[in-house]
Amino acid sequence: MTTADFVALALFLILWIGLNWITSSLHFFDRPSLTKAMTERRREWIYNSLRRDLKMIDTQILAGLQNGTAFFASTSILAIGGCFALLGATDKVNAFFADLPFVFNGGRSAFELKVAGLACLYGYAFFKFGWAYRLFNYCTILFGAIPMTQDAEADPTATVRAAERVIRMNVIAARNFNAGLRAIFLSIGYLGWFVSPYVFMGTSTFIVVILFRRQFFSDARLAIMDVDMP
Repeated sequence: MTTADFVALALFLILWIGLNWITSSLHFFDRPSLTKAMTERRREWIYNSLRRDLKMIDTQILAGLQNGTAFFASTSILAIGGCFALLGATDKVNAFFADLPFVFNGGRSAFELKVAGLACLYGYAFFKFGWAYRLFNYCTILFGAIPMTQDAEADPTATVRAAERVIRMNVIAARNFNAGLRAIFLSIGYLGWFVSPYVFMGTSTFIVVILFRRQFFSDARLAIMDVDMP
């Protein structure tokens, strides 16, 4: 491990923490993020469901959110298994990298440390996805506690409280899901470290710029906001 390796790792962590902080703040100066816009649409969805007794559409949406989270949780477990497989074949993989041009070979110990860091990254993603899956499950239960239409009209205050509980739980679950997804995306940039620390810095910065653009300057953001697309 060289000084450049430690600098690249520090930059990676700073970019990751900074992206999480900016995304969690939901605004970039006066520009709402994609996450903020989706939070408002989640609120519209739950309040719209109060006007119908048959909520099959809503339960299908909730099931879709859970299934998507379960898929990424399973993918993270497979990725962790792949990292352990790499550790078991360290000599072969390290010899392969040593024969490639423009690849900085730091030796067996450095390679194992990099793979261990990648496994930790996927482990973090798994815990986020696993917790998000459980929170979406709680959200389904809370949604089932929303009063039927006639009861909602009889006690609107209790109905609003029940709806707000569902919204808060859904938003928290989505926040954990997004954190896990960011870790998966950033792991692509992390792979640049196996080439050289300078490639690692470049790929990490590139991935963060893409994620930042999607949050604040993408067509997807405009599509769900009350603004006209260019």
